[in-house]
Amino acid sequence: MSEKNREGKRTARERMLEQRAADEVSSRRKKKLIVGGSVLAVIAAAVIAGVVVQNQRSKPETPVAAPAGTIGDKNLVIPVGAGNAPSVLTIYEDPRCPACGAFEREFAATIDQLEDAGKIYTNHHIVSFIDRAVTGRGSRTGANALGCAQDAGHFRDFHDVLYRNQPDETNDAFGDKAVLLNLAKQVNGLDTPEFQACVKDNKFGGWVSAVQQDFDKSSFKSTPTVLLNGEPIYPKNGSGEEITPANLATWVDAANQGKQLGTAGSHGQTPAPTSAASEANNPSPAAG
Repeated sequence: MSEKNREGKRTARERMLEQRAADEVSSRRKKKLIVGGSVLAVIAAAVIAGVVVQNQRSKPETPVAAPAGTIGDKNLVIPVGAGNAPSVLTIYEDPRCPACGAFEREFAATIDQLEDAGKIYTNHHIVSFIDRAVTGRGSRTGANALGCAQDAGHFRDFHDVLYRNQPDETNDAFGDKAVLLNLAKQVNGLDTPEFQACVKDNKFGGWVSAVQQDFDKSSFKSTPTVLLNGEPIYPKNGSGEEITPANLATWVDAANQGKQLGTAGSHGQTPAPTSAASEANNPSPAAG
């Protein structure tokens, strides 16, 4: 074979090898671009998801509208009684909660008397978690209606009527606004066009959600949760005594011994309390 032919074959072989090497480089580059693009897409998706989650977390929990006279951080608490009463009774309850209904039917009269005597200042947290576990919306619509009653200055009377007429937990009667409006007729002065519009338009729906969010972040996981000056008393107090209407009155008198009673009133329509007085003896629950 001539040197020329050998050179020609060598050149062709070299060109083939060079082309193959170039093809491999190009293939590796394409793979890197594809992988890199996928990584960038994943990162971009993660960034977008993070922004969405952060935006959700950043949504203000402070309600746009809160019932008149509500107190505490973000106005989530409905107060009843004299703000200068020596003891604070705190109650967390859900309108659909059967245990709350049983508690209220047994203790409402005693609590009302203690409030009217200026012995306690009751702080109500109206939560609405039962709707999550049981089909319906009665917890939320009932809580909104209670907010509307507070806004109209008739919370305590409507609250007592609502629990006296509470349906079974699985019966979502309070999800029907007509039922709530009909019950409002039992409270003198509450059944007004303003109250009806408040209930029908779910005026305080955002406030109801904010109250529930606050409860979710607390150390309390069930209703009713009842505290006297920050200490749990339901179903028993710290000494192991079971709560009864008589025991509740005794515990309040013991806590108030030597202290001046608050401004006496009736039906919870005492002078509007100040936020400074709210839960003064009742520390906020620890986050859970």
